[in-house]
Amino acid sequence: MKNFLKSIFITPFILFAVFSAVYSGFQFFAHEFSFQYLGLLITSFTIAFLFIKAMMLQNTARTSAHLWPRTIVVIAGFLVGIIGYFYENNGLSPLLPTFILVFGWFLYVFWYSRFDKRTHTFEIGKTLPDFELETTDKKKIISKYFIGKPAVFMFYRGNWCPLCMAQIKELAARYKELEKRGVAVVLISPQPHQFSKSLAEKYQVNFQFLVDPNNKVAKQLGIFHKNGLPAGMQLMGYQNDTVMPTLIVTDANGTIIFADLTDNYRVRPEPETFLAIFDNGKLI
Repeated sequence: MKNFLKSIFITPFILFAVFSAVYSGFQFFAHEFSFQYLGLLITSFTIAFLFIKAMMLQNTARTSAHLWPRTIVVIAGFLVGIIGYFYENNGLSPLLPTFILVFGWFLYVFWYSRFDKRTHTFEIGKTLPDFELETTDKKKIISKYFIGKPAVFMFYRGNWCPLCMAQIKELAARYKELEKRGVAVVLISPQPHQFSKSLAEKYQVNFQFLVDPNNKVAKQLGIFHKNGLPAGMQLMGYQNDTVMPTLIVTDANGTIIFADLTDNYRVRPEPETFLAIFDNGKLI
């Protein structure tokens, strides 16, 4: 039930923030100065800009857990609105959407972004469990195929997720560094095959873009995210269920040497984290 509520929360929240930013900007610049509309503009623009930037540029692979700088600005906008409420004669109409946005922001940061306690089958020093995936051409491929060289297994939610796309963009930018170290990069998503195929065609790097149909492997490994898709994305061809962002590094024997199972979808490891592992002499 909680995941379902999250899925129907995020899309309206983003749209409301964008609409409020446009509306408050018009009201503030088209009429006489108003603290209430200034407060609404500060709060809504701060929130809307985060999502628009992430979705349009796809260059934000991670954020801090609590987004404190933005959170402080969001609160500051609300305080400006309160000042306007007591000193202006605009009633509650501009302050109410500001309050809704602040409340929604705290839900986003401290509730929506977090996963419940994760149970999984990954343990440092243990062999990566066997599992079966599909190529973009729907051919079967098993995890043992990658034994013989160090590997990075990245389970990502889909092309719809801007942070996932930014994370893949980072890896593609370091393709030569990974290739020099003999590292296999395996990117796994439950999204339809054609989406993974288009992603592979976009980057043209020697990565494995694989598909986990119906989240079979995600369920096997304990990283399944039921109702993890934001409401409305189904219209683009995605399924309701997805996978929790997960990154696993194995050595040439298939032994797990690093695992990042974040409890917050916005907090993800940087490539330098596992590049440092490859460079410390353990894998080479």
